[in-house]
Amino acid sequence: MTSPKRKTVQTMKPETAAKKLGVLLSATPAEFQEGVVSRDELNELQAKPPAWLVELRRNGPHPKQVVAAKLRVSISGLARGGITEPLTTAQIEALKAENPEWLEREQAVQADNRKEALRLKER
Repeated sequence: MTSPKRKTVQTMKPETAAKKLGVLLSATPAEFQEGVVSRDELNELQAKPPAWLVELRRNGPHPKQVVAAKLRVSISGLARGGITEPLTTAQIEALKAENPEWLEREQAVQADNRKEALRLKER
């Protein structure tokens, strides 16, 4: 008979966990940045987010993938528009209100890309 294998705990670096949570690592608490995060801890953070996580998700600063999604553009579109730093929710809303030409252009490109992807998927 073989003895049952111990279940190993899956862990991830804080950078990976922050990305999965959709937050900027540098804005998280020090204890989060300095440790490792287990799969169970990540699931717990997603199911019952602590106050700091709720605040970060609501007000930012947001990582570029979140900024791009909120502006309905690609990450490349952000770069073409000169946005290279994380933005807060207030900054994103101000940018939407200002609606610069590059943002309109990149939103149109992104919308066209989505339509084309949908068309190809339906084939």
